[in-house]
Amino acid sequence: MYESFYGLKERPFNVTADPSFLFFSKKHREAFEHLIYGIRERRGFLEITGEIGTGKTTLCRALIGQLDSNTKTAFILNSNLPETQLLSAIIDDLGITAKPKTKVNLLNELNRFLIEQLKAGSNVVLIIDEAQNLRAAQLEQIRLLSNLETDKDKLIQIVLVGQPELRDKLDSPGLEQLRQRISVRYHILPLDRTEIGDYIFHRLSVAGSDGSIKFSPDAISEIYAYSGGVPRLINLVCDRTLLLGFTMETKDITMDMVKRSIEEIEGYVKI
Repeated sequence: MYESFYGLKERPFNVTADPSFLFFSKKHREAFEHLIYGIRERRGFLEITGEIGTGKTTLCRALIGQLDSNTKTAFILNSNLPETQLLSAIIDDLGITAKPKTKVNLLNELNRFLIEQLKAGSNVVLIIDEAQNLRAAQLEQIRLLSNLETDKDKLIQIVLVGQPELRDKLDSPGLEQLRQRISVRYHILPLDRTEIGDYIFHRLSVAGSDGSIKFSPDAISEIYAYSGGVPRLINLVCDRTLLLGFTMETKDITMDMVKRSIEEIEGYVKI
């Protein structure tokens, strides 16, 4: 709606998980490096957690884009599936044909595929998003997948991605066997105050900004105060503020404009 006014090729603050917009804050860079290390070194289980809206899914999509052609990936977004359906979804995402789709046959076909990939010098990565929703039976099924290994190598690297509740779930006594297998754990924190301006500038640049859109220091401070550094909330308020700037025919974003946008997002107007 406002792209042409600002000279943008697309909206810079969509809340979709578009890896081209990923901003590598210090925390996101560290999380990314942990993932790359765990996958390349075949560490088996990896765990990435973070609050809602901190960019976990976007980071995973960027990770998939950075892995080489010798790394096969399955990315499961719907973790709320029965054990056999979850296994079937993993098989399908890896491009494996298995008929009939019984649990035993699915596991046999997956094992055959993993051994073939190892012989070919390839690696296999399974990423499960929203993993805090996995039930104990599903987590046990996933743990059993890690038993597919040789004397020296893990045949599949499993990345569990979720909200902080995932850490609490994995710390429960009944999941001790799984927890002991997790060799890489990282928790993504929100952006620091000093990173907010760079984050906004980065997303504007990716969207095609020529630098004419200016967020005042007070506006950036107000965005941080509202969002707490959570990227999704930053996106919401920046998108609404750009819309307000469009209606006001200005590219200079002020603190008052941000405050008004926040009031609209929250559904109230101060008197």
